[in-house]
Amino acid sequence: MRLGIAVFLVFFSLFSLWADEAQDLYGNIADYLNKIYGIDNNAGLTAFPVLNIPIGGRAEGIIAFSAISDDVSFLEANPAGSSMLERTELAFFHNNWIADTKIEAVAFATRFGNLGIAAGGKFLYMPFTQYNIYGERVSSGYYSEGVAILNASYNLFSGYYFSGLSIGINLKGAFRIMPDYSDYYGDLLSGSGISQSAIMAMADIGFLTRFNFLKFYNSREKNASAALVVKNLGPPALGDPLPTSVSAAISYKPIRPVTIGFDFTYPLNLTDISLSELPYGAIGISVNITNFLSMRGGFMFKAGSSRISIGSAITLNKIAIDVNYTLDLLTQLQPLNRVSLAIRLDLGDRGRKYVSDKVDDLYLLGLEAYSIGNLDDARLCWEEALRLNPRYDPARESLAMLNDREDLTQRIEDLYRLDF
Repeated sequence: MRLGIAVFLVFFSLFSLWADEAQDLYGNIADYLNKIYGIDNNAGLTAFPVLNIPIGGRAEGIIAFSAISDDVSFLEANPAGSSMLERTELAFFHNNWIADTKIEAVAFATRFGNLGIAAGGKFLYMPFTQYNIYGERVSSGYYSEGVAILNASYNLFSGYYFSGLSIGINLKGAFRIMPDYSDYYGDLLSGSGISQSAIMAMADIGFLTRFNFLKFYNSREKNASAALVVKNLGPPALGDPLPTSVSAAISYKPIRPVTIGFDFTYPLNLTDISLSELPYGAIGISVNITNFLSMRGGFMFKAGSSRISIGSAITLNKIAIDVNYTLDLLTQLQPLNRVSLAIRLDLGDRGRKYVSDKVDDLYLLGLEAYSIGNLDDARLCWEEALRLNPRYDPARESLAMLNDREDLTQRIEDLYRLDF
């Protein structure tokens, strides 16, 4: 544990040394992309920018997280992730955004068999101060936006060989609160803030599946995944469209410690499709250095607002600490441009690992009994394995083989009796 903390602190201290180099690299990449794609004239036309700001954690560090979705930060990436989540998790997030703007968030997710549920919310706030033409303060307060999320997903057709197809939905409510502001002469306009405030409802829909593809190592875990996500479906807010988008994504683990993700997103302006932003993509990678330390990085190539991120996580017993450093064109290019912190609590797996190990043991005991001709005991073991996990295909196949053998034996005996 001490070694893990030491490595983590050393890595975090390197952020400030890396910042200057990252700014130069980021600036060159951003300039190059702007020359290729140009400026997106439709950028910034949607409401509730809080919907586009990541809360932090593993999802922000990798950026291309829609198909990975393997921890509680899936909540904003793909609503189908909850029914494939291995552990119950509770996480708290803090994100330093632009200037004095902060984002606080919390998320919880758990799974009951093939049903996953989750809930979370995030709150963005920034000081709002207005001065008249004489430099005197006439209005102050906080501008704030928030989102509450309820999630449910279900995994269909899952089995031993196929991880199934997860379908999930997020129901989201968002609010925007604007303080009262003054006119040109400095006279406070009563109710002006309320006229610009809003409450909206929207939904996300996601699909996720996992499978094996060019897998060169032994593991029951599937090494590839694919996802399709539609985010922020809802009516306009005070005439401004929501940041609706459709994303297609894949992920791949060429070796056990390395995960690579690819996302392609097509924004949709539902009030006027011709005003939709340009499509953009993202790529991310995560590497498990040890069983307690992981590193990740991501790059989103988007006209006018590309983003580069690097992060790390350390796991101490049941607590994981995530730190991300991000540069993007929405903020000023300076050292420690934006740092987010997340703390994830592992609340267990509801006994799934114990049941899985028990099912494996019963299956192997059945094979052992079958090998010595004890067919009744083999049947009992495989039936008990299926009782614990009805989708354990090896036990089902073994029972079918046993039934076929018994049917064949009975037919031979019947034919033998007919001959006499």
